[in-house]
Amino acid sequence: MTVKLPKWRAFDGPLTEQLLREPGSFGLGQVPVHMKPDATTTSVCGYCSTGCALNIHLKEGEAVNLTPEAAYPVNLGMACPKGWEALEPLGASDRAMTPMYRASREAPLEPISWSEAARIFCDRMRETLGNHGEESAAFLSTGQICTEEMALLGSFAKFGMGVRHGDGNTRQCMATSVVAYKQAFGFDAPPYTYADFEESDVIVLIGSNLCIAHPIMWQRVLQNKRSPEIIVIDPRTTETAAQATSHLPLRPKSDLTLFYGLAHLIIREGWVDQAYVDAHTTGFESFATHVKPFDPETVAVVSGLSEEVIFQLAKSIGTKERVSFWWTMGVNQSYEATRTAQAIINLALMTGNVGRPGTGANSITGQCNAMGSRLFSNTTNLLGGHDFANPEHREKVARTLGIDPARIPDGPSKAYDQIIDGIETGDTRALWMIATNGVHSWGNRERMRTLMAKLDFLVVQDMYTSTDSAQMADLLLPAAGWGEKEGTFINSERRVGVTKKVKRAPGQALADFHIFRYLAKTWGCGDWIDHWESPEAAFTILKELSREQPCDITGIGSYHDIDDAGGRQWPCLKGELDFEQPERRLFADGQFYTEDKRAKFLFDEVQANPESTSESFPLTLLTGRGTSAQWHTQTRTEKSGVLCRLYPEDAYVEMHPSDAEVYGLKVNASVRVRSRHGEVAVRLVVTPTVGRGQLFMPMHYVETNRLTNPTVDPHSRQPSYKACAVAIAT
Repeated sequence: MTVKLPKWRAFDGPLTEQLLREPGSFGLGQVPVHMKPDATTTSVCGYCSTGCALNIHLKEGEAVNLTPEAAYPVNLGMACPKGWEALEPLGASDRAMTPMYRASREAPLEPISWSEAARIFCDRMRETLGNHGEESAAFLSTGQICTEEMALLGSFAKFGMGVRHGDGNTRQCMATSVVAYKQAFGFDAPPYTYADFEESDVIVLIGSNLCIAHPIMWQRVLQNKRSPEIIVIDPRTTETAAQATSHLPLRPKSDLTLFYGLAHLIIREGWVDQAYVDAHTTGFESFATHVKPFDPETVAVVSGLSEEVIFQLAKSIGTKERVSFWWTMGVNQSYEATRTAQAIINLALMTGNVGRPGTGANSITGQCNAMGSRLFSNTTNLLGGHDFANPEHREKVARTLGIDPARIPDGPSKAYDQIIDGIETGDTRALWMIATNGVHSWGNRERMRTLMAKLDFLVVQDMYTSTDSAQMADLLLPAAGWGEKEGTFINSERRVGVTKKVKRAPGQALADFHIFRYLAKTWGCGDWIDHWESPEAAFTILKELSREQPCDITGIGSYHDIDDAGGRQWPCLKGELDFEQPERRLFADGQFYTEDKRAKFLFDEVQANPESTSESFPLTLLTGRGTSAQWHTQTRTEKSGVLCRLYPEDAYVEMHPSDAEVYGLKVNASVRVRSRHGEVAVRLVVTPTVGRGQLFMPMHYVETNRLTNPTVDPHSRQPSYKACAVAIAT
């Protein structure tokens, strides 16, 4: 007989405290778990930020199949290829199944027990901190582990170990949007709900290949009954651009000039919603003065778009009732990304397209839990979106956690790039990398490999032994993956969802939560760590930390309640849990999170691209998502035979037919692409989807980040992956 379980849990909860005291003695992964033999439960997907719910089908107590959940308000019964195949990477042959350590850089990694691993971790980290100070060790986390795990990591590292610096790979995808929202709105607050895709008259997609990167969101666009204009602003004719009402193939990195030019036209034509601007914003007059030089003629020359096209876009934005702006990495990964995102926000504010259905300046997140990382990882923010520099915030967090406020740093961490640069200067001596493959994903890959080898101590905590980073580790800690642990994710529209444990982790692999807790116990953190006894207990702590913050989730109940409600968007205050209100957008009352409750117009001078083309490097390399079947550095998705068959195995570069003719290059030729940072050999694809003078390489391949530009935006410190100068030859 098949049993339909309560959605929230397929079997009993976390491993016992007894196992955590000495996990090496108990053969973890083989411990009996009380599971219902043939059942179905649901779990939020662990890939992208869409946050789809999947039905997980169990047979004899093990997850065997996945189907999309029809009733969940995010995906409405849809799933992309990665969702259908999410279980297969758990059974890969290169799973990390026991802690491993190398006594010297020349020695191989050898299996050790968890007790040995914890002792080595604590001894060597203490040695580094004792000899070189609190800034000498750092951690690099992720947007792919549970919110409770992120919070425990940040609390243990900063308040327990005394490590001052830690950042996440969310720096590579969402830092720009975080800073843009904080500065303009007073808090990192994406204002939208996915229902806005279905309620817009004009949908403006900027540097976003929604069809490929977020295919379920594209399906929500297709459900719009208002016959919307769908406008794609992107140098490349992406899959999304091909299906749009109109495609504006602007020159790479001319977007800030374009948006200032659109503002110029909206002001000139009298399309400003002056009543909204006067009531709810500050800085508009200065902004209006700033955009006066950005006339259509000037913008056309810079952007490569015609004056007529620019005017028609401004008219659509300025005259239609409901206009929504959506951006992803094409905006975020730039040397002037923050001001570009704020230029989009300015367009929404000046036309009153904020807080109403079908409107908004809306950043789409990359990883499954980047929003959880942004609020609770204890990296750029103090837990719960608090400010490290605010003594009242430090006191509140300390009181909630039961620690001495003096344990909390009075300033934020170094950013990812600064931590990495610190290896070169000798400031960063030990690094703990969790659920991220930074050797592959950070820009200028060859430099990254060189710097990792300079560290005194590199700890990598991951599911797999084969990643570039794991192969360089001194200590490898085996972690459970999605489906092998429980906790919460927060998706792009601020919806908290639950992910479930439906499989045993292999060998001695542990959930990241339990690894952090075991290390904290070994370190001797004191009684406060006992309150983090399970992920759900930790969630209760996070709720209290969020109290009276814009991201207040004190009204959310248990994991069970979250599941039954179809997830819960923040804010959700005590007493506000309304099961008749599944969608919650922000700023409907025109009140923002700034001190004066008004949104700010922010702007700056347009900067020249630091990676400009030259005689030696005459082409511009673009990067981006290549397929809905692969994910980031392919660490997980390459384990699926089905997903691999949906995408070319070997790296390739796309080039316009006219350029191929000029260079005398043939389809499928082996070519060498060279930048100021490296050189790679790849296969040539000739296609008119790439503009003349441009090349495109998918981000998934290891070759791509041997070429990319490590320059960062000065405000968000996010890398500029999207446009660097290259040359091509056979």
